[in-house]
Amino acid sequence: MNANDRTPADLLRSALASDPGRPLVTFYDDATGERVELSVATFANWVAKTANLLQGDLAAEPGDRAVLLLPAHWQTAVWLLACSSVGVVADVGGDPASADLVVSGPDSLDAARACSGERVALALRPLGGRFPQPPDGFADYAVEVPGQGDRFAPYAPVDPDEVALAVGGTELTGAEVVARARVDAEGFGLGPGERILSGLPYDSWEGLSAGLYGALAVGGSVVLCRRLDVSEEGLRKRVADERVTVTVR
Repeated sequence: MNANDRTPADLLRSALASDPGRPLVTFYDDATGERVELSVATFANWVAKTANLLQGDLAAEPGDRAVLLLPAHWQTAVWLLACSSVGVVADVGGDPASADLVVSGPDSLDAARACSGERVALALRPLGGRFPQPPDGFADYAVEVPGQGDRFAPYAPVDPDEVALAVGGTELTGAEVVARARVDAEGFGLGPGERILSGLPYDSWEGLSAGLYGALAVGGSVVLCRRLDVSEEGLRKRVADERVTVTVR
């Protein structure tokens, strides 16, 4: 990875330049049986489209606050990196009433309506499917994102020393996210090309680091398990099948 990377978006650009075909996020939902594997290139394409939606259609600017009412999910990881690409603060689980825009899963739509700004809803269905009926007052992410551009360029440079992430009462700049993720990856024993399986939710720094940022910071990849509900034997099989080297749950 590039030692000069100072934002999560920088880390993704370096990963794309070094090995676009390798897996970056492999997602499991044991309640639905879903498994999705995204290479660096595929993940980066989703991030570019989402950043274009954020900057263009939603008119988000650097310093704006996007409250993410989303679980540990591959689409949540995409939104975290899209926010970093634009310079928008990703406020995970924050107060929608104080947000410039809100991004909600299907279970938090009522709470998300407290936001007076733009509202985006994610169905979180397998294969990125849309809502059967779009929620009133929300743009359906699965409808809006496919037509967005595959390449993204921010209107203004993203300052790595501005707040990029808020979670669990802590605010971190882009540079602090990168620095902390590198330290955590070392603590996990995670290195380039290695895979970490995380069953932690995305409601804390620990969950975000284990489930995304740590692997991204060192050229690794993550097996992200939402609603991890398998036997010990089943978990051992998944670890073996996915060539996992580190497990956090």
